[in-house]
Amino acid sequence: MAISSYAEVPEIAAMARRPKPVPQMTTAQFEAIFPIGDEQACQRYLVARRWPQGVHCPRCGNTDLYDASSYKPFHWQCRACDQNGYRFSVMAGTIFENTKKPLRDWYRVAHLMLASKKGMSALQIQRMMGFGSYETAHSMCHKIRAALIAPEQKLGGIVEVDETWVGGKDKNRHWNKRHHGHTGGATTGKTAVIGAVERKGNVVARVLSRVTKQAAETFVREMVSEKVSLLATDEHAIYDGLKEYPRQTVEHQAKQYVVGAVHTNTIEGFWSIFKRGVVGTFHQVSEKYMALYVAEFQFRYNNRNNPDIFGSAIAGC
Repeated sequence: MAISSYAEVPEIAAMARRPKPVPQMTTAQFEAIFPIGDEQACQRYLVARRWPQGVHCPRCGNTDLYDASSYKPFHWQCRACDQNGYRFSVMAGTIFENTKKPLRDWYRVAHLMLASKKGMSALQIQRMMGFGSYETAHSMCHKIRAALIAPEQKLGGIVEVDETWVGGKDKNRHWNKRHHGHTGGATTGKTAVIGAVERKGNVVARVLSRVTKQAAETFVREMVSEKVSLLATDEHAIYDGLKEYPRQTVEHQAKQYVVGAVHTNTIEGFWSIFKRGVVGTFHQVSEKYMALYVAEFQFRYNNRNNPDIFGSAIAGC
């Protein structure tokens, strides 16, 4: 059969629509940029990422500084702060301040976390880095996750909103870990997360103590602009009060998933990546740290087209 167009072959058409992967820093490139034992290379990189417009005081923002690098590398003194001037180093005010680990170890951990689509567990980090304790890897990973929390901006265009529950089934837990007496059904013992995503744009997700109408409306009004062209949700009643938005729904209970431009497939795709990471990489995540894991996956998703995701992460540390 003659083919008049590649679009007539589904496999070829799908490959043509698939976006090209964005190249990221490889292990070889990391080793070349940050040679083993060269802490000054790591410090120079941090200066360039932290202060791209030039070094300024982390307290007052003053750029009139005395450079003390001649006798103490990567140290400055602010002439505007205090009577004697505020002295600070390149790591002052960052997650690396007062660390006992080399800066290169921090960079390596961050690179390992960001290079994997579904993250990397602290136990695996411990094995690969050769740390003496799990607690060290666990603490470093959580500090990096906290640094990945970026300022949130309101979403526009076509926005999808959905909620999900993360965690195993209560009936599969050990008897003494079950939530006896609770009648929450399939969501008992799970952690609620709500999210909004801009089509072909960024995602914003937040952990909820309870999925209520007030919590859902507050989240949407904080994270979604009223000037959106479409707010797509499922039939859940918690979104019914958002009358100021051009909201349309799909009826999932009626096996309805796409009605023209109305669907929640994009945000559900993000939930799929997140849950596969929790199940396959971390195995279980406590409610106490859930927000940090959400921040990590949110950062990776929002920087999926950023060829320098590692540099962006270090700039926020």
